[in-house]
Amino acid sequence: MNAPPAMSPIRILVDGDACPVKDEVYKVAWRHEIHVVVVSNSPFRVPVHPLVRRVVVDGGFDAADDWIAAEASPRCVVVTADILLADRCLKTGAVVLSGNGKPFTANSIGGQIATRAIMADLRAGGDVIGGPAPFSKADRSRFLSALDEALVRLKRG
Repeated sequence: MNAPPAMSPIRILVDGDACPVKDEVYKVAWRHEIHVVVVSNSPFRVPVHPLVRRVVVDGGFDAADDWIAAEASPRCVVVTADILLADRCLKTGAVVLSGNGKPFTANSIGGQIATRAIMADLRAGGDVIGGPAPFSKADRSRFLSALDEALVRLKRG
């Protein structure tokens, strides 16, 4: 009798260039003993730790996004603020969180993509629109909780 195939390990994939919660990712990952891959277009420091890996991709426009989307799977948590990358990763079955802890979901992503397109059109037309709210302690706390919950769910299978 053949043994069932082993499940792939749980990983956290981080869109690293503008991620405000990398330190929080490391802390939660170490507590759960989960591997973290930080993907970026330019090198920056990551902790020297057996659970943390840095991937620096070539400077192509969406190279980091392409790498993350290709690696995303149902056993991954992807951390990104990029709505289009979030959509690609959701289609692989990955759990996708923004840096403020709000999840991207199959139910919400369509509206978020539409809003993104409207805002791009307004900016292209010369309208001045405000950016996102400043990152707060509440955002950091919500992220820590959301990442912890996502990893617990993935571990339970």
